[in-house]
Amino acid sequence: MIKNRDIVVIGIQPWNIEIGSNCKNIASEMSKNNRVLYINPPLGRISYLKESTQPINKDRVAVLKGNKNPLTKISDSLWEYNPKTVTEPINRISNNFIFDLLNKMNCKRFAKEINKAVKAMGFTNYILFNDSSMFIGNYLNEHLDYDSQIYYIRDNLINSPNPYWHTHGTRMEAAMIKKADVVVTNSIYYSDYAKSYNPLSFMVGQGCDTSMFDYKTQNKHIPDELKDIKQPIIGYVGSITKKRLDVELIEFIANTNPQWSIVLVGPEDESFKKSSLHQINNIVFLGSKPEKELPNYISGFDVCLNPQILNNTTIGNYPRKIDEYLAMGKPVVATKTKAMEYFSDYTYLGNTKVDYVNLIQKAIAEHSQELAEKRRAFALTHSWENNVNEIWKALNIATKNNY
Repeated sequence: MIKNRDIVVIGIQPWNIEIGSNCKNIASEMSKNNRVLYINPPLGRISYLKESTQPINKDRVAVLKGNKNPLTKISDSLWEYNPKTVTEPINRISNNFIFDLLNKMNCKRFAKEINKAVKAMGFTNYILFNDSSMFIGNYLNEHLDYDSQIYYIRDNLINSPNPYWHTHGTRMEAAMIKKADVVVTNSIYYSDYAKSYNPLSFMVGQGCDTSMFDYKTQNKHIPDELKDIKQPIIGYVGSITKKRLDVELIEFIANTNPQWSIVLVGPEDESFKKSSLHQINNIVFLGSKPEKELPNYISGFDVCLNPQILNNTTIGNYPRKIDEYLAMGKPVVATKTKAMEYFSDYTYLGNTKVDYVNLIQKAIAEHSQELAEKRRAFALTHSWENNVNEIWKALNIATKNNY
């Protein structure tokens, strides 16, 4: 464990982002034993001109106009900093030379603000933690006086549907990986990818707040709407979108096993709303539920599913919902991916539709209190504390230091 160090965190998400953020969780955990300065990404020129009233941009705009102090204390040892600069929109420029020239300019502006913040905080000999900032973060080594840089990969950004990353992402992330002192990832798939550019690349797992997921408590609070559904219940909790879930697989499971109830809890995208699944009698859509109620629904499932469709978005991603399922002691059937190898001793992994049916049958037959306890114990090891400790271990190995 690293203690009493100064740490600067940069990334692609501002502190006030509404969705869950690995980077924020990691920064918060690091701040328990260190001083941490979380630098928000600078506001882009287009966002400043066209989206300045959006809630996510409000604080950064106020800083740019001189109406707000750029430095905000979040806790005793954690601070947020909003850079007083904007970056120019360059990602649609296809010419590498022109892009690099302008990107270096953006990076220099950003670095100037980081140095201001570091000086204001009195940080010295600090560690730079870079969460996927492959463009504006690429030349910081030329402008910052940090001790070591950690590059963090937790999404397949360069192959994501977002065109922002497509033109220069592959080239720039490769360069960023090579420059880092150590690369840490939350997936075996991503660590294998990173090792092709930097041998000092490590899979450090994923943190997860499992405090809500305790089957000994939640089994007493199974929702009434589940009690009226025929068992066994094969359930899924999460975003219901065709980008991530296999509609044909779910249809096959339901049609070939009418004795099972397939229950889906979460918001649907338009494709799912229009799908044939709504016409199948043993498939039940329960809609969105408050986050605090999700463990109650999982407690009512006999088997939990993660019926992922394989694509560039899902193939490498660490599925946090698996930890939540396992923390509830539930048998889990999921699509076999490189990332899911990490869970292979505690889940049932399949490649085909027939695999899924056979594995669900096996999961129901084998379930026991002993297996439930083993699953929960495994899930509880995936705390943010353990995740950060693994990051420190990787840094120690890479730098041959004893922090």
